[in-house]
Amino acid sequence: MMRSGFIADNFKDFMLELRPLLIILAFFPLCCVKVQAAAFEAGTEQVKAQLIASVAAVHPGDEILVGVHQRIIPHWHTYWKNPGDSGLPTTINYDLPAGATAGEIQWPTPGLIKLGPVTNYGYENEVTLLSAIKIAKDSLAGSVFTIKAKVKWLVCKEICIPQNVDLALDLPVVAPSAEVESGSPLIELARANLPVPSPWPITLAHNKDILSLQIAEFGLQSAVVKNVRFYPSEWGKIDHGAQQPYRIADEALELQLKPGEAPLSPGENLTGVLTVTQDNGGKPLTRGYSVNITADAVASRIAPLKAVVSDSLPVKAEDSQTDLALASALLLAFFGGVILNLMPCVFPVLSIKALALIKHAQEAPRQTRLHGLAYTVGILVSFALLGGILIALKAGGAEIGWGFQFQAPLFVLAIAYLMFAVGLNLSGVFSIGGSVAGIGSSLARRSGYSGSFFTGVLSTLVATPCTAPFMGAAVGFALTHPPAALLAIFLFLGLGLALPFLMLSQWPSLQRSLPKPGIWMDRLKQGLAFPMYGAAVWLIWVLAQQAGINAVAVALGGMVFIAFAAWLYEFSKYSGRTGQRSGSCVAGLSMGLALVGSYFGITTAPASPSSNVEASKYSEPYSAERLNALRNEGKPVFLNLTAAWCISCLANEKITLNQSSVIDAFKLSGITYLKGDWTNRDPEITRILADFGRGGVPLYVFYPASPSGHPKKPVVLPQILTPEIVIQTVTSTGIVIGV
Repeated sequence: MMRSGFIADNFKDFMLELRPLLIILAFFPLCCVKVQAAAFEAGTEQVKAQLIASVAAVHPGDEILVGVHQRIIPHWHTYWKNPGDSGLPTTINYDLPAGATAGEIQWPTPGLIKLGPVTNYGYENEVTLLSAIKIAKDSLAGSVFTIKAKVKWLVCKEICIPQNVDLALDLPVVAPSAEVESGSPLIELARANLPVPSPWPITLAHNKDILSLQIAEFGLQSAVVKNVRFYPSEWGKIDHGAQQPYRIADEALELQLKPGEAPLSPGENLTGVLTVTQDNGGKPLTRGYSVNITADAVASRIAPLKAVVSDSLPVKAEDSQTDLALASALLLAFFGGVILNLMPCVFPVLSIKALALIKHAQEAPRQTRLHGLAYTVGILVSFALLGGILIALKAGGAEIGWGFQFQAPLFVLAIAYLMFAVGLNLSGVFSIGGSVAGIGSSLARRSGYSGSFFTGVLSTLVATPCTAPFMGAAVGFALTHPPAALLAIFLFLGLGLALPFLMLSQWPSLQRSLPKPGIWMDRLKQGLAFPMYGAAVWLIWVLAQQAGINAVAVALGGMVFIAFAAWLYEFSKYSGRTGQRSGSCVAGLSMGLALVGSYFGITTAPASPSSNVEASKYSEPYSAERLNALRNEGKPVFLNLTAAWCISCLANEKITLNQSSVIDAFKLSGITYLKGDWTNRDPEITRILADFGRGGVPLYVFYPASPSGHPKKPVVLPQILTPEIVIQTVTSTGIVIGV
């Protein structure tokens, strides 16, 4: 199923980072826009409201319909009783003469309002909210029945503005025998837009993964039906942003829904509106049907519709929305790849390659362009291979995400050795001829195109523990969609990573801005060895979190053998043919001992504790049980999902989450700080990442307090944090920035 609750929706992370600005724009100076004078018509810049009635006069004891009719300017919207992922429903408080009563709002069939991953239910252009009003039997003929209404709504575009107006309508009270004229024709139009009782018997089967709404005698042919969608009356019963695939066969309908964050309890009823859009002479016609059914739990897994689709059972989905979400995911992946170049794990490698380009720029332009293309191909091939591995593992039922390979201690150790070897090469300890494809000297010294290719491979390897802004939603989308979409997103991510060097290699005007070659290049190359050593040290620390202190001793011993092999290899190059052979053999033996010894040392090391991110006095280890318990008690929770190999995670903790101002804000607000560790594979954390449309860490979620017992929608914070962003989020007083 699709998690439109993706992406970047389509710039969800970007909008979250701009949240403080949006709040200012939304509430200053337009906070609580209000029209003071009570009249039958009033409004704001975005919404005009009228108070209308079904009759022009009333009899004592009558029951009439009264409505608030809203005309909304283009591109803005108001909300249904369940607004979806964000927003607030319109409220109407009636002030009536003594003895009169007003019923609940009769909500028209809502529409779907989407911007990327944010899914809302509401109304555009115009809507009439009806209520039944009972006139007191002792009302006197000849008097005036005055209806007053205080109407509040939230109207949204890119920003949201809370507004309210006071409306009033005077209706004469006439004798019981007197005839009365009809009132506003808008009342009848509004009644036609109300959901009607379902004409079909509906059943609902569910397990933890899928809600299956089934109509055995639907009676409509697949060719006539253009779309089917369910709108839940309560937040959290289904995943609002998830795709709702359906099939029609033998006049039967099945619609599949994904459970939300407040799923149905045993015996609980699912209520809402089922909409069916039919072809009406070339013009779509949508009708709403009220639904109130008890779900029947099933023990076995319900097969997703995509798994049972055949030519005779066509599955339909919102293709245009899928295309839009995929386009957004590709765009976010591209920008995330560009930003990856600035991450501390990638920038040193890019700098080394830039040094090589300074030399290449002196060659023929064609050679320089080919180096850029070779580098780009290396990155794209690596991302395609990574995507293929992910597809294969997912097909086997594994729950995985971005950076999954760093959850394997042997892979972490291999990359640590690679970084160490690159550092030795940059320091001049050894150099390798052009025939040995470029892990070391090819990065900056070799003119062969294979060096540029393998530099792209290396850039991909060292980029995987980093998560740049925009990347999280894109990768999360990729991991929940078919293989073609996953590969496309990974390739766009790689293209973004390759873009800076590719542009530099293709445009001579940019190359002319590079400094001229000189001895400074050798000094800089040697200096860039130290970030490589630092990366190796960091990876050994990650290994310690995964496999314990004994693994560190094994890894450091392996580095000694590697350093000896590199030194001996370089030394023996100047010792004649016999010395070269002997030195190469001993160097190879030393390298083999390092690799074989490390393999057996890591695989036989005692298992590390399941949670390697230690809980401090300010945080607790994450578990689903603990989170659910706190939410059931209505307590606020800040959730941090992290990993020891995630540089972005560590930077955010150091710069933001460990700051005294943030810790004090947590204490003052009574927030429980939960920290989940994904350093080693943890299916429980993988599932909650998938619930938020993410394929990897970091993920920061704030669950507001809910003393009324109705859980409030969690707030997902940006992947790059500042103390101001966190404090603003956790101390918010309920202001809603919707879409």
